[in-house]
Parts: sequence; C-alpha cells; structure tokens
Amino acid sequence: MSKMDALRAMREARHAETIKRATRAKPTLRLVSPSATPKDASADAGPAGSPAVEPVPELPAPALCGHRAISGKTCTRELGHTAKSHRYS
Repeated sequence: MSKMDALRAMREARHAETIKRATRAKPTLRLVSPSATPKDASADAGPAGSPAVEPVPELPAPALCGHRAISGKTCTRELGHTAKSHRYS
C-alpha cells in the first residue's frame, strides 16, 4: 500500500465516521401541558392519600454559536449573536 493509498483510506474512514455521527438519531423534545397526567399515574401512586411526587424537569442549556477557530476552539456566545467577533474558549 503506497503512502497515497494509506492517506486516501484514512480520509475515507474519517469521512464515514463524520457521516455516521451526523446521522445518529437526535433526541426530540415534546411539549407537554402541565395539566396532563401520565396514563399509568394511578399505578405509580403510593398509598391512598399520599401526594404524588413529580420529577423537576431540567432547564435546557442555552444554544451556543459553536463557530470553530483555526486553533480548534469554539465560540461560547449565544446562537445568532449580534456581536461581530466571536468569544472563544
């Protein structure tokens, strides 16, 4: 295998990995009304008369710009920021 063949194989493997990573199923968010109760809420309820404990939903993290610098650092400003420069870290 020549040097060029090895480089081509590595490039194709890297490309296949990025395609595979990009096509993974991303979790989707559903909006649920606060008054909605799960169908099996009666089965999960404890003894009669005890209040049901609901888990506290986590707040989503703010979306970041994500612009990549040549050095590999990413912008930490909010998505769609109006500032002309990026803030890297």
